[in-house]
Amino acid sequence: ARALTPQTAETDAIRFLVGTQSLRYDNQIHIIDFDDENNIINKNVLLHQVGEIWHISTSPADKGVLATCYNKTSDTKVMTCAAVWRMPKELESGSHESPDDSSSNTQTLELLCHLDNTAHGNMACVMWEPMGDGKKIISLADNNILMWDLQESSAKAVLSSSTALEGKGQLKFTSGRWSPHHNCTQIATANDTTVRGWDTRSMRQIYCIENAHGQLVRDLDFNPNKQYYLASCGDDCKVKFWDTRNVTEPVKTLEEHSHWVWNVRYNHSHDQLILTGSSDSRVILSNMVSISSEPFGHMVDDDELSDQEDQHQEEKIKEPLQDSVIATYEEHEDSVYAVEWSSADPWLFASLSYDGRLVINRVPRALKYHILL
Repeated sequence: ARALTPQTAETDAIRFLVGTQSLRYDNQIHIIDFDDENNIINKNVLLHQVGEIWHISTSPADKGVLATCYNKTSDTKVMTCAAVWRMPKELESGSHESPDDSSSNTQTLELLCHLDNTAHGNMACVMWEPMGDGKKIISLADNNILMWDLQESSAKAVLSSSTALEGKGQLKFTSGRWSPHHNCTQIATANDTTVRGWDTRSMRQIYCIENAHGQLVRDLDFNPNKQYYLASCGDDCKVKFWDTRNVTEPVKTLEEHSHWVWNVRYNHSHDQLILTGSSDSRVILSNMVSISSEPFGHMVDDDELSDQEDQHQEEKIKEPLQDSVIATYEEHEDSVYAVEWSSADPWLFASLSYDGRLVINRVPRALKYHILL
């Protein structure tokens, strides 16, 4: 397995979706519900009969809708296609009920529409407009950025605009992220060693970070609280943080992994918490507080402090907190291809390795209270 996503529209129950990559069997989407109180994982399985799942993303507005990128084999050619699906009604929201007999009730996803890529090439990923009503999606196909409007309750996808990456050689996008800032009018894409920003209204490039990494860029993520901050990671084993207003140098670089870094994710609520997964089989949780929206910790009201405390507090405020690795998780025995924060619990995250192992972890309690108190 390589594909993992939180169910974005589900903010009450802890739920992740995993897509399988099997050549021999029908592929599946596993709906993983984590019952926090009893520490139990419940699983429902949906059949995804069209092929191996390379990427999965969920609608921000509709709990039942998701998109997958998958391999389709036709006459010796393998194409990566994308489609939008609906899960069965009774599975839409996170429940803690596990089916009694899982063998008999494997259900199938309902196909809503295909994102037709015959003219554009292989689909790398599908991104939903972050704050949207679930009607706008962007897909990256080879060197094309395609903007789609989902119509008729998502049963039809109309291509509303597109642009292509121009240049020498076989240009291909590896990944992209839609920025939650600037009214959702910007996306960032990775191709080869370059990171580019695009304005979705004009489909024009607005910034370009050439040689952002020494080797292939694998993943990107936007800081949810600071509008110009972007994280990237890649095959040079590094994670870099950029201010997109000045792209000549990264603001910070993390060099904790010993192999390709496949994934980087900002915590949705506390942007100093950064999660990375790598094919060194490790998941690393870092505290990048110096470039977060609270570089000096929480500000305290003057009225609450006595004189002595006041002086002490002022000294403390002048000192920015130190960046550090909080924890390294080594439960995986294979390459970690995906890490994701839960959309319901800001202290909980999941990681997925190629052998199909899904691990759910939480931020160490001491750090959680340090951030909160």
